[in-house]
Amino acid sequence: MTIQTSSFGKTSDGQAVTRMTLTNRHGNSISVMDWGASLLEVNVPDRDGKLANVNMVFDSIERYLAPHPGFGSSIGRFCNRIGFGTFTIDGVQHQVTINHGKHCLHGGKVNFSHKLWTGETLEADAMTGEGVRYTLISPDGDEGFPGEVTATAEYRWNDDNELTIVYTAKTTAPTHVNLTNHSYWNLAGVGSGTAREHIAVIHANELLDVDDDLIPTGKLNSVQNTPFDFLHPETFAKRIDQLPATKGYDHCYVVAGQPGNLRPAARVTDHSTGRVLEIETTQPTMQLYTANHLGGNESSAGHGSHDAFCLETQHAPDAPNHENFQSTLLRPGDEVREITVHRFLVD
Repeated sequence: MTIQTSSFGKTSDGQAVTRMTLTNRHGNSISVMDWGASLLEVNVPDRDGKLANVNMVFDSIERYLAPHPGFGSSIGRFCNRIGFGTFTIDGVQHQVTINHGKHCLHGGKVNFSHKLWTGETLEADAMTGEGVRYTLISPDGDEGFPGEVTATAEYRWNDDNELTIVYTAKTTAPTHVNLTNHSYWNLAGVGSGTAREHIAVIHANELLDVDDDLIPTGKLNSVQNTPFDFLHPETFAKRIDQLPATKGYDHCYVVAGQPGNLRPAARVTDHSTGRVLEIETTQPTMQLYTANHLGGNESSAGHGSHDAFCLETQHAPDAPNHENFQSTLLRPGDEVREITVHRFLVD
């Protein structure tokens, strides 16, 4: 494994942004940067051995400094949605930033994706390979959230083309934390066009019922005999047009098995190239998003709707307001620690 460090420009206040590229013994690589603790390129082979980047990425730091769809970013302090941006902890109601209609999305206006994290390289682990760890201190009151939170995002890459992402968090006061990586995948290669014909299996019997604003109602729905059923291999395209209200998939699945244990969450295949992505996670849920709102504008680097898919492992959106969801409440002395493995194979 080699780790190469290079400049990726500067922030608007002149701070240097650093890109790190990890290349395994087969010549396959990932790159990450400290702005937003972001995953940049993931270069893996097709069935003929041809390398291509399969993760949507901008070519300059300026695109990441501006509002953007979250390409590869670490999202926090609370990814996904909190209804009306409110929750109560120990009898005290908290109001966080409302930045998406009437609700809070992905932690507010300036979330973890638009902050400069501190990076360090990690020695090789026998299973997960070498890596990079990013650390961010989010101050008490950040976007309205209580407590000073110290978060880490760890990326490891090994010779088996396995990308392991580990998120941790600690707090000085009771607060809610929900961290995810927001990568946009196209296994045919970025720029190849639509991902609608990718074939997916999602290991989930249920998904969260949501209202018209995609805020969970608290109810869980069976996926069987619905457009959300990916228990058996199926293309995104087959039923995506049955979801006109959301213009595609933007729904949270309950991953089968015991949360906290690393277990299969999804497998996606692109038959045109033979590339396969398998995902395992300790997280309880996973958001499937088919890039419904990429429209070829400046913020999406010329990509269009459904040109990628996201599989964001996380806790349930709006969990602070639903006692039947696995809690996202973090108290002093406790630690969040969640692991997701992305395994790249060839069919």
